[in-house]
Amino acid sequence: MSSVRERLDELIGEFADLDAREKLELLVDFANGLAPLTADYEARKAIEDRRIHECQTPVFLWVESDGGLARLVGEVAPEAPTVKGFVAILAEAVNGRPLQQVADLSDDILDRMGLADVLGILRTRGLRAIVARVKREFAALEKAV
Repeated sequence: MSSVRERLDELIGEFADLDAREKLELLVDFANGLAPLTADYEARKAIEDRRIHECQTPVFLWVESDGGLARLVGEVAPEAPTVKGFVAILAEAVNGRPLQQVADLSDDILDRMGLADVLGILRTRGLRAIVARVKREFAALEKAV
């Protein structure tokens, strides 16, 4: 299995030669791959504060470890498919990979994907908050292991 960095590079590469409209369409395609929450996570959502408050869009994330391997579970409001697509990309990059690799996620993911200019400042700020939360929580999990 490839590392987080390698998998993220592959995913980012899919955006490399696309124009703005095509990048947004690809994000929507990725959004379709984010699994809906299971009943367990739906119940946890009601009692745990897993919302990314910096996002205008309702985004809920669970950052977990399964035997030292990362698991990112998320839910994004359906009216925000670009945000949902970004969360799906993060989940694809980190799930099943060692925690220490996830803690080293690059802060420039949006820039490398060419999304910072496409999505606007408010949405970009929210996506950067998602990356920061994921990195911070996986780093804390790694220290706890």
